[in-house]
Amino acid sequence: MAVGDRIKRVRNFRKMTMKELGMKVGFDESSADVRIAQYENNSRKPKEELLRKIAEALDVNWRSLYDPEDYAAEDILFTLFELEEQHTNLHLLRVTDDTDPDFPKQRVAVTFNYNILNGFMEEWLMRKEELKSDKISHEEYLEWKLNWPYTSDDCGKRKPEHPWRKK
Repeated sequence: MAVGDRIKRVRNFRKMTMKELGMKVGFDESSADVRIAQYENNSRKPKEELLRKIAEALDVNWRSLYDPEDYAAEDILFTLFELEEQHTNLHLLRVTDDTDPDFPKQRVAVTFNYNILNGFMEEWLMRKEELKSDKISHEEYLEWKLNWPYTSDDCGKRKPEHPWRKK
């Protein structure tokens, strides 16, 4: 997903108009909505400094808007190749994916013998399980992702820096 699409998705999630967002980042009222529209329709790409301002105005981690451009399967595989070269603790495993118990499938999984990353992924899995079991809403799940790692609570072991659960 391109940067503009991400900005639009979060702006709509925050129920903010383009003009409101544009003015919040410092654009003149007369052109605020036009400037944001240019970013949202991907005719212009904000530089990092502006992207950080937009993220702050939307109350999200700026990296949730950033476009790493790793979307093609080939790009993802080359990223994994590079990770393997830099970190010999990347492993490939054959696993049975039984997320659909009626149709289990053989898959290849990537694992890392890297405790910090494993902890991050453990919390992500926990959030997905909470979402699936309706313990958290889709909005809460998206809020958790948009502001991660500030929303991280280390699987309930500490209070997150950025609150994300509705109460």
